[in-house]
Formats: sequence, structure tokens, C-alpha cells
Amino acid sequence: MNNVHYVQWVQDIAKAHWQSKASIDIQSRYSWFLLSHFIEYKSAAFLNDTINIKTYIDKAEGVTYTRIVEMYNATTDKLLAKSETKWCFINAKTERPSRIPQEIVDLFN
Repeated sequence: MNNVHYVQWVQDIAKAHWQSKASIDIQSRYSWFLLSHFIEYKSAAFLNDTINIKTYIDKAEGVTYTRIVEMYNATTDKLLAKSETKWCFINAKTERPSRIPQEIVDLFN
């Protein structure tokens, strides 16, 4: 697989995780802006491999969340890649960074 696929998977799982936890109302009031992204490639994935992707929030600080994404080969359970992304929480109305409210923190604990 091309590295672009891994980056796309990181973005896709982050979006899916947010949408699965946050109500439509919350999603309309807030969004996220990517501040930094680090990905470490451990092993190759190949066409027709089944990939398991795990994501979780590592820490929340002020206006930022650090999200971890791990990708595993579903057959061998071998770690293929691990990423760490730092996201800034944005108030959709003001389009400015906003301290992450407790209701959002609680969604991911």
C-alpha cells in the first residue's frame, strides 16, 4: 500500500470516531483542525489484506486532543503503522479555537 492510504485511514477513523460519539447538535457547534501529524510505519500492508484500525484519545489539554491510531494486519495481528495527531477544537460559530468542554471530554473517556 502507498503511504497515502495510511494517512487517509487515519483521517477516516478520526472522523468516524467523532461522528459515532458526538450528536448531530454537537457536530454542528464544533469541529477540529489538524495541528500536527506523526506516523511511524512498522510493516507493509498489501492489496487484499484486511486491516484492523484502533483509535483512542491519548490526552486532552486546553484546546487540543492528541489522538492515537494503530493499524494491524487482521490475520497476523502485526502492527503496521501507528500515528499520533494533535487536533485543535474549533467553535463553529466563531471559527476560533475553544477550550474543550467537559461534555466533549466525557464522550471519549
